[in-house]
Amino acid sequence: MSPSIRLAAATSGAAETVTAADDWFKKIKGKHRQVFDATSPHEGFPLAWARVFLTTNNETGTPDNELCAVVILRHSAIPIAMEDRLWARYKLGEMVNVNDPITKAPAVRNIYWNSQPGDLPLPDMSVDQLQKRGALFCVCNMAITVYSGMFAKKMNLDADVVKKEILAGILPGIQVVPSGVWATNRAQEHGCSYCFAG
Repeated sequence: MSPSIRLAAATSGAAETVTAADDWFKKIKGKHRQVFDATSPHEGFPLAWARVFLTTNNETGTPDNELCAVVILRHSAIPIAMEDRLWARYKLGEMVNVNDPITKAPAVRNIYWNSQPGDLPLPDMSVDQLQKRGALFCVCNMAITVYSGMFAKKMNLDADVVKKEILAGILPGIQVVPSGVWATNRAQEHGCSYCFAG
């Protein structure tokens, strides 16, 4: 599938999520707000920087309820939003160059969710732990559509079926948005300062 065809296909499902996604951005609250634009797993730095934002604000007198960290997972960062079974089925660790710290092989589980000791460089920086502190996560529908087409072609599957399976395997509390760049704009419109998170 050519890039132009993939891009056209990626826009087809976006309209379904626009209303829900716009409403989701109303959850952004607090005195200090920052959006972390994650285009790759980047060794977990998008999560580390969100944790550092929250923790250093705590240390300088601002509690979590006055803070909002928004992490946008787009491009090759989208596997961070996916269940273990998708990491195994679609070999996501191999695709995005993430190795399992235990096996040292390409990860077939999401090391960024319900992390085990040694998975991540900082304690309490996994998605679920950051969510408990009020951090918001969203994932790019356009990237999901493009990667669904790529997986379907490689595995001789139907792209729509693959996309449905991926959407069903998005982790709890993570909002699907029309695109990551759309979400980056919306977060800033809702008062977030911008941080490129790699």
